[in-house]
Amino acid sequence: MPVDSTTHNPPLPREKLQKSGVKALSDAELLAILLGSGSRSLPVQQLAQGLLQRLDGLRGLFRASWNRLLAEPGLGPAKAAQLIAVIELARRHLYEVVERSTPLQNPGDTRRYLRSVLRDKPHEVFACLFLDTRHRVIAFEELFQGTIDGATVYPRVVAERALRLGAAAIIVAHNHPSGVCEPSMADQAITRRLKDALDLLDIRLLDHFVVGDGQPVSMAARGLM
Repeated sequence: MPVDSTTHNPPLPREKLQKSGVKALSDAELLAILLGSGSRSLPVQQLAQGLLQRLDGLRGLFRASWNRLLAEPGLGPAKAAQLIAVIELARRHLYEVVERSTPLQNPGDTRRYLRSVLRDKPHEVFACLFLDTRHRVIAFEELFQGTIDGATVYPRVVAERALRLGAAAIIVAHNHPSGVCEPSMADQAITRRLKDALDLLDIRLLDHFVVGDGQPVSMAARGLM
C-alpha cells in the first residue's frame, strides 16, 4: 500500500502561522510569507533562507539598499519593493509610537526608534527630536552627516531649526558606525557646546544618545551633561 508522502511534509509557513501562531515561525518562514512566492527554480522558503544567509540575518536585510536587493537571485523589482516598504512601515510605526508619547516618560520607545533609524547607517549621522513644552515630539530630523569617523555639528544650525519649529526642548542622537556606544571626548564636548547655545534661547537639551550595537547610551543618565 503506497504511503501518503504529504503526511511527512512539514506545514507551509502560512499553515504553521494559522495553527501555532506567529511566534512559532522562524525568521525565514516569516520572510517567506512576506515574499509570497519564489521563482521557477527556487521555492519561496529556500529563497527566504538564502536571502537571510547572504545578508547576514535580519539586520543586514533591514539595511540593504534597493540595488543590493535587486542583485539577489530570485528577487525582482516587485519583491524588492515589498521588502523596502515593510521595513519603512516598521520604522514609521516606531516613530508614531514616539510621536504620541512623551520621550522622558517612555525612554524605551525613544531608544527603539533611534536605534531603528541610526544604528545601521554606514556613516555618522547627527539627528534631533524636537519637542514642545510638554515634551511631545514635534519633528525628527537628521541634520548633519559625516564620514565613518565623525560628523561636523553646528550648534547654531540646531538652535535655528529649534526656533523655526517652536521647540521648547531637544533630544539629540548620533550613531557610531563602529558599533561602540561609549561617548567619546568629542561627543561630550559638542554636547556642552549645544547645551550652552540652547540655554541662551531658553531651550532645554534633555539628552544626547549615542547609538551603536546594543542599547543606545544616554549621556544624561551617565551624568555627562
